[in-house]
This record gives sequence, structure tokens and C-alpha cells, in this order.
Amino acid sequence: MKDAPPKSTRRGFLKMATLGGSLPAIAAGSEDPNFEHTIDRKVLANAHLAGALPAPASKRGQHLDHAALSRAVAAACEWITGVAQMKTDTLSGEHNSHKLEHKHWRGALRGEYHASTRQWDFFCPVWHTGQGIKALVLVSKALSRADLLDAARFSAGFIGAERVADRTSPHYGLIFGFEDFGDKVNTSAVLECVDGLWLLADATGDGRYAEWASSAAAWVGRYAYLGNGLFRDVFDVKTWSYVPPPADADKPGRPLNDDAIFLKAAARSGKPKLRTIFYEVAERLLREEDPPGNWIGFAPCNAATGMIHPRQAYWWGYPMIDAFRDSHDPRYLACGRRAGEWYQNALRLDGGLFRGTRRDFKTDSFGHAISGVACAALLWQELWRETHEETWLDSIRTGLNFCLMMQFRDVHDPNLQGAVIEAVNAPKGSDASPYYLRDLSTIFFVQAASRLLIEQIPA
Repeated sequence: MKDAPPKSTRRGFLKMATLGGSLPAIAAGSEDPNFEHTIDRKVLANAHLAGALPAPASKRGQHLDHAALSRAVAAACEWITGVAQMKTDTLSGEHNSHKLEHKHWRGALRGEYHASTRQWDFFCPVWHTGQGIKALVLVSKALSRADLLDAARFSAGFIGAERVADRTSPHYGLIFGFEDFGDKVNTSAVLECVDGLWLLADATGDGRYAEWASSAAAWVGRYAYLGNGLFRDVFDVKTWSYVPPPADADKPGRPLNDDAIFLKAAARSGKPKLRTIFYEVAERLLREEDPPGNWIGFAPCNAATGMIHPRQAYWWGYPMIDAFRDSHDPRYLACGRRAGEWYQNALRLDGGLFRGTRRDFKTDSFGHAISGVACAALLWQELWRETHEETWLDSIRTGLNFCLMMQFRDVHDPNLQGAVIEAVNAPKGSDASPYYLRDLSTIFFVQAASRLLIEQIPA
């Protein structure tokens, strides 16, 4: 029988933690007779973050400084409107690597930037711009800045120009959400761009934006919905027809409940068919949920590698809370809770999240997805509103504090000023800057921070 381990002491723990790399050596090596008391605030906090001590959930996340958050959001909006937002219809040095066949660019958001090459590119500017509009509308309320509504209108002009506006066309309302292919529309891209238009219509009283959004949702309902909770994915604007799914696909489509668009469209239009679509998709998501709180069986996740996309649980978990509020069915809130818990498990101790997160929560070492952190904060806010459980507040603090840490404030490259970084990439033998921007990290940070400020969530 092995001897019982010696009783641990506070000083002994701290020395062992230092040897393990968890604590600063200067702290554990101190001979100060008051050592055990002076280290409490600084050193034990580091021990918690290093995993040496289990941190109480209510103390893990440092409370947010709302004044600092307001300043950060203002800086982020300056980046969106002054750096990312296209001012003309002519590209001037930006790459268009996906060969997106947009005829207009004015108001679109430039979506990708590599600091090493100072090169801009686009990736589905339609839905990215739609989410940017939502961010600008929210922050205009949070900071009482009407000028940001003007910026949102400017970007809405891009979406208005990139749609089928002919009311006699059977495809009236289709928005050209080109994403993976230059001349093909992704259904999810259409859905993810419209909520911002509704919010802009409500904020400005301009019904055009609501009409663009509602007609786009109606088009998706007519042409993309297969029934049984699934939507076709890729629409070819050259043939005006949907592309068949890949031959090796085990399902004909995806359960797209992004932004609860069909529930919102039903409420605005009074058309019960749209509400039916929303709940058929919600039920399909409940059946297909795997792992808990996520959906690895659908792209852009990859079941073969175990990789789970960092925003999948947001797009399909968040609308479950909308379903619960509308139906009072507790199954939906339980699913939304599992999505929130998935993010809590995926989050690193300091609040980061990696794009390469697997089913078992193992991750790559490089390639963050800070947009996923901000999306998680949005989901946790909704869960807190419904449950008032401290665990969600703690996660909000941790996530948004990490976003604040990842915002550029003192830069040599003006393209970075005010932006929230998306990823730090592997150096691969080079000393070039590893920083990678996507507009989404800044956009979703602004959305999450603005909602918190508007509703004075006590995080």
C-alpha cells in the first residue's frame, strides 16, 4: 500500500505551481513573511487561469468596464465605416479571389485582410454586410449616435442594388448572396443578411428595407425549402435553378434557422406558412443534434475530421430561444442551453476560441475564431435573459474581455486600427505578421457589446 501523500499547504501548493509553470517564480520564491496574504489577489488569479485551481464560476470572468466597452465599440465602428466599408463601385486593389459577380460594391464591407501582405479580399460581402448593418443599428442606439444609422443606410444600398428588384420576375426578392462560387447564391447567405434590414427599417421608418428583407425570406421559402426541415443550398443565377447536392451527400440540404428569419417573417407578414417552416426546421435540428448543442453532421462542420465550425451553434442554437419564447416549449430552451454550454466547453481559459475545435474539444494551436467568441456572447446574453443564471454572466465577461484584449488600439498599419482580430496564424518559418482580420469578428463584437450596453446586462 502506498504511503498517503503529505498534507498540502498553501505555500507548498504555490511552490509546486511555480515549478509547473503556473505561477510567476518571483511570487513563489518570496521570503516575505506576509507572502501568503500578498499573493492572494494577483497570484491565485493566475493559478485559476492556469488550471492549477478550479475557479469558482462567479469569479472567473473579470467584470466588464462599461465605459471602456463603449470606447472600444466606438473605435470598432470607426473601423467598419472608415476602413472596411467600400465607398465606390470600383475595386481599387482588393482581391476578389472567389470571382464574385457583383455589379456593385459601394456600401459592401471588405471582409478579409492579411496584415503580412496588407492585402484585402472579399468573402460573401452580402451576408457580412447585412450583419454589419445590424451592428451599426444596434450601436447607434447604444451610443446615441444617429450618424451610424446613415452608415447603415449606406451599406444597405449595396444589398438593395444586388437583388432581383423586378416585381414581375418569379425570382423577385432574391438577394445575390454569392459566397463559395462567383455566380451562385448560398441560401444561408440570403437568410443571414436580412435581419439587419428589418432592424434598419424599424430604426429609420423606411419601409424599403423591410420589403427587401421580407421578399428575400419569401423567395427562400418558395424556392429553397424542401420540406422536412431542410433547404437546398446553392442557387445558380445563370440557369435560375438550384444545383443538385453533391453525389456523396447523405442529406439533400441543411436545416437553416439562421437568425430565426422565418419566425420573424411570419410575425411581420402574418403568413402562417413561414412560421410552419421555422418549426419544422427547429424539430429537424432537435432530431439531428450531435454533439449536444451542435450539429456536426452538416456543413460547414466536418464529421469525418471531427471539426465543428465556430459559429454553427450560434446560428442554430440561438433561434431555439426564439422558439421557446414563441411556443413556451421547454425543449427549445434546453437545446439553446446546450448550445451555450458547448461554447463554454470550447472556450479557452482566457476566453479564446479556435476554429479548429474538435468534437472532444481538442484544438489546433493557431487559427483563432474570435467571431465565434462574440457570437457565443450574444447567445449567452439571451440565455441570461431567460434564466438569470450567473454562469452565463461569467461567460459573457470572459468572452467580451477577450475580444477587448484582441482589439487593435495602437498600430502602425491604419487598416488595423479599431478592428478586433479574427486569428493569429502559424508563422510557418516567417517573421511576417501572423495577424488575420475578418470583418465578422469586429461586427459580432459590436453586436454583442451594443446589446449588453443597451440592456445594461450586469456583466
